[in-house]
Amino acid sequence: MGREPVRMVDISPKPPLVREAVAEGTIRLRPETVERIRQGRIEKGDVLSVATVAAVLAVKNTPNIIPLCHPIPIHNVKVDYELGRETVTVRVKVKTKAETGVEMEALTGVSAALLTIWDMVKKYEKDEEGQYPETRISNIRVLSKVKRADEE
Repeated sequence: MGREPVRMVDISPKPPLVREAVAEGTIRLRPETVERIRQGRIEKGDVLSVATVAAVLAVKNTPNIIPLCHPIPIHNVKVDYELGRETVTVRVKVKTKAETGVEMEALTGVSAALLTIWDMVKKYEKDEEGQYPETRISNIRVLSKVKRADEE
């Protein structure tokens, strides 16, 4: 069976539209770790601020990470968090005016934020053997995507 060649899709015939996508994902942590985040008692610093910067950088660099993703202008990135008892949920909303959507950018932003959280709290998550028996990232998904004519 022959393989199709790898190619970037030609989006030039498409009109630029306002496009938004919202993605989210969750990291499960020990309750004590989530409480440390709430209280600002993480040795590496303000977890949610650093995760926000990581999300924005990831959104802006998505075409450098996902090989066939088009470079598009990023007009806005909004990052929100919901802290549960044992979880931190990250939600990233990305907005552009372009010929293609921003789902991959939103997903990449969520992924980077979650990985940054893990990196910043790993000291508190390791067991006696240096493993992470309770820590896990899950449910990374696109919640919504919208496209519409210009908002002028």
